[in-house]
Amino acid sequence: MSNPAPALPDNGHIAAVNGIDLYYEEVGAGSPLVLLHGFFRSTLVWQPYVDDLAAHFKVIAVDLRGHGRSTNPAGRFTHSQSARDLFALLGQLGVERFQAMGISSGGMTLLHMATQQPARVETMVLIGATPYFGDETRALQRRRTVDSLTPGDWETLRLHHHHGDEQIRALVNQFHGFADSYDDMNFTAPYLSTIQARTLIVHGDRDEHFPVSIPVEMYHAIPHSYLWVVPNGGHVPITGERAQPFTQTALAFLRGEWA
Repeated sequence: MSNPAPALPDNGHIAAVNGIDLYYEEVGAGSPLVLLHGFFRSTLVWQPYVDDLAAHFKVIAVDLRGHGRSTNPAGRFTHSQSARDLFALLGQLGVERFQAMGISSGGMTLLHMATQQPARVETMVLIGATPYFGDETRALQRRRTVDSLTPGDWETLRLHHHHGDEQIRALVNQFHGFADSYDDMNFTAPYLSTIQARTLIVHGDRDEHFPVSIPVEMYHAIPHSYLWVVPNGGHVPITGERAQPFTQTALAFLRGEWA
């Protein structure tokens, strides 16, 4: 049985979209900047960056379906459906065109958004994202089960997710199921070439999920793209001492300061 969710933060809101409760936070003013976390995480991951970003944009950080404070009664997660959730939310908020940043599954959601409705995504930053799952990725997904979680994993996951351990178990099972999913993340280069958004691809050269050859493929396929390969960077190469350089680089890109 799920534990009752705690009270929402002052800047937190719940929207009813597509049969779920979707949690989001709004801070700052100006043109909209959507922030999407990676799988197993929540809006919490954006805390080190939000203040700097909100000085320039109206930041809308969202818990993807089934993550954080968001619900997912159907128990199934696809990045395509996640994109439709985001469009439904933005419709409620009156947001037509927007900029966005997405980490891993957040970036994969953005790939769907930028191909489902290309004219609406003005600029996007993809961090540790992929257009498809290769053999190495599927092997990793198969190894991730509820039994594989360490006490440290449980502690971290409980910080992010507010609907009890059943929510965490559901997420692990969904991630495990990606290993046998072939229709959700299956973008070809010609399909990626339909993306209109200016795109910054940020990827660690030591990413254990997606080899560095994949962001190179995206860079060649997406017309208005830039590629930043982070030396000695892992799956999310923007944390710790890299947080401030990343924020400043991303802000320059988002503000259109690059040629």
